[in-house]
Amino acid sequence: MDAEKLKEILAVVSTEIPKLVEAITKTMYNQENAENMAKSVAQFYKSMKDAGMEEEQAYALTAQFMSSFSVGGLISKAIEGGRGCDDDIEKEIKKRIKAKLKLEKDDDD
Repeated sequence: MDAEKLKEILAVVSTEIPKLVEAITKTMYNQENAENMAKSVAQFYKSMKDAGMEEEQAYALTAQFMSSFSVGGLISKAIEGGRGCDDDIEKEIKKRIKAKLKLEKDDDD
């Protein structure tokens, strides 16, 4: 890959990734979703305690469970090589990069 092509790709990534993260954040953290997440976390913690788990263990597991709801948690899982829903995000990123490069190429012609 030549330097100019890499420069184009990095320019697209630097503009599209923040847009994707913002869209994901807005989707995840609207009021209804926040209420549902809070209920899920509370129910998870309660089920750990009801199962006889110690306070510290229940708290630690609940903290891990909560990280699955955060953008930071999702990004760290992606960086660690976790798969699953990350595949959809990866496909969307690739699609947007290709579309942006095509627009820039068409503008140059």
